[in-house]
Amino acid sequence: MVKPTLVSNSIRSHREAAGLTQAELARTIGVTRQTLIAIEQQRYSPTLELAFQIARAFGVGIDDLFQYPEVSR
Repeated sequence: MVKPTLVSNSIRSHREAAGLTQAELARTIGVTRQTLIAIEQQRYSPTLELAFQIARAFGVGIDDLFQYPEVSR
């Protein structure tokens, strides 16, 4: 069983608002549809470079798409 990542994202809502399919967005950012699905379902955290590419595809900042929980020390 794959442990979900702590990084959450709102890629799906941005993608749907833009009227894009998973295949279209995947092609735009240069990954497979399966990779995009894993990222959307929070089973895989994208590299920083890929996170920037996704954010730029929507014209938003990385922190508009990705969230990481505050860690108390």
